[in-house]
Amino acid sequence: MTMEKRRLGNSDLHTAPIVFGGNVFGWTVDKERSFHLLDAFFDLGFNAIDTADVYSRWVKGHAGGESETIIGQWMKERGNRNKVLLITKVGSDMGKGKRDISKGYILEAVDKSLQRLQTDYIDLYLTHFDVEPTPVEETLEAYANLIEVGKIRWAGASNFSPERLKASLGASQKDGRLPRYEVFQPEYNLYDRQGFEEALAPVCREHGLGVITYYSLASGFLSGKYRGEEDLSKSPRGFVVKKYLTDRGKRILKALDEVSKEYNTTPAALSLSWLMNKPGVTAPIASATQLEHIESFGEAIKLDLSEETMDKLDEASRW
Repeated sequence: MTMEKRRLGNSDLHTAPIVFGGNVFGWTVDKERSFHLLDAFFDLGFNAIDTADVYSRWVKGHAGGESETIIGQWMKERGNRNKVLLITKVGSDMGKGKRDISKGYILEAVDKSLQRLQTDYIDLYLTHFDVEPTPVEETLEAYANLIEVGKIRWAGASNFSPERLKASLGASQKDGRLPRYEVFQPEYNLYDRQGFEEALAPVCREHGLGVITYYSLASGFLSGKYRGEEDLSKSPRGFVVKKYLTDRGKRILKALDEVSKEYNTTPAALSLSWLMNKPGVTAPIASATQLEHIESFGEAIKLDLSEETMDKLDEASRW
């Protein structure tokens, strides 16, 4: 099926309204299931996958790169690299005990990612975490070099403070040789709203950045499957969800339950649709471990939420 594509910032990249979160590949789903999920996702008309070199180094016995490796094998087997909008990230601690976004480190790390992904270019390469002592110009110089030699097409950033994001954009404006971050990736969902809406959204709006949100379902909390502490054992991510089991969290779930009935849909689809309808958001990132999760992505893009519904969810999730 053909699906609406949204432009990411001032780049020539266009994404479907939901991006597949590849952190699960090689972690909570094995290679075979990863292939099934990616096939189902692309069969629906979606086109973008988000991953990072560090996925999933936190698992015992993993070194990082497991997710990129599976995505690379899938693209090679399917022969579909030209149909994939490929997003990966650099800068996380890959075993040295520290994060690194120095020019020298990025120029080495990109080659390892390209090798795992079995491709000669990355569509969108993101600074995964900021490292304050590193000058913003140095990181951008690395991307200028990589764009020049064709290893990456565009650059973006994640987990930056408003000040460092503004400094990066200012450096690009001042020095025409430095590429601009075209995409910002914040934590943003119905529960975690304040950080992005208050400080970062205005910067993204002012500079016309594409925004792809992570933890779009609050680690699965907004799917409605965690209602109390007894539900936390349902998933390896359950321990992360405990912080959402507050009065406000329960108020959000109640509103999602009511609106889900009205629209005959799931809380997960509704939460993603709310994000897709927020001004300034290009596309939420969402992970899937079951085929029904992919089906809920398909439902989410078909939902036509009224202004009244958006207001109701805004009100229920007000901080």
